[in-house]
Amino acid sequence: MNRIALPTACTAGILVLAGCGGSSATAETTAVSARSAATVSTKSALKKARWGAGVTVTFGTSTVRLRSNGIPNHSRQKWYAVPNAGVVVPDASTAHVISDPTGAQSYDFRIPTRPRKAAKTTAAPLGSIGFMISGAPLFNPYEGDGKTVAMSSNFTLTAPDGTKAVFVDACSGHPTPGGMAGTDGQYHYHALPACVARQVDRTGGPSHIIGVAFDGFPIYGSRDIRGRKIPVSRLDKCNGITSPTPEFPKGIYHYVLPGTNDATSSIRCFRGVVDASLIQRMPNMGPPPGGGPPPGGAAAAGTRTASAAMLCDLSRVLA
Repeated sequence: MNRIALPTACTAGILVLAGCGGSSATAETTAVSARSAATVSTKSALKKARWGAGVTVTFGTSTVRLRSNGIPNHSRQKWYAVPNAGVVVPDASTAHVISDPTGAQSYDFRIPTRPRKAAKTTAAPLGSIGFMISGAPLFNPYEGDGKTVAMSSNFTLTAPDGTKAVFVDACSGHPTPGGMAGTDGQYHYHALPACVARQVDRTGGPSHIIGVAFDGFPIYGSRDIRGRKIPVSRLDKCNGITSPTPEFPKGIYHYVLPGTNDATSSIRCFRGVVDASLIQRMPNMGPPPGGGPPPGGAAAAGTRTASAAMLCDLSRVLA
């Protein structure tokens, strides 16, 4: 069982991340209305969320602390198709098959429980941008080049036992391949994890909380409070909408994973104020634009402090 307690916890400093310039990969930092002075507490809803057994949940005055080893609470593929060394965007000709490399991480995130909309949206970088009830993180829609959508570039290879090895599995996730220093076996999602949604939703019913973004706004599946499919056209550029949900019948701004296979498949920008220390840097998988050797830099799972340079370097790493 996950453990939920209410100790006093220090609140991380909140700041708005600077957007990385020159990237066509993520939504550019764009001015939006800052008219929502009123905020809604998510603490009660997050306390009742169906966190996986491997997730430890504790609450401070204004934050929720989520700790996990990153192993999702659902089954995974026996085999995965992973990119060859040096390949950022793989296909069937530039990938190989390995047994599931998913490994334990050391996640420790403090996320605000009274999220506030920011004066500007912030591009969601490559790497973790939210945390799901399964115990694994959510990534943005893109692969390492920052523009190729993972869900639309899926492919399969034949595994040694004759079965199919997929690049992205049926739960819209995959692990980083072994050999990526600091992120070996980091399982993550690029879209709606249907197998996670099934843990909390009923067929034809509304979507319930399946995660929380790093700005504190909750993450839901594709259906509104009446169980109707939410059209992508109703979502803002960050995949968000303000509407009633089962946990917030009076309405709340929340992110929607609509179950698509294009750039709308995951969160592309943060609508709220986000703590830079939550953003994780992943190792660079190729040379920077213009050639030259890849910059060095290790990364470890867990809470990280991210500079603007680190965030911009994320646009060149493997999602």
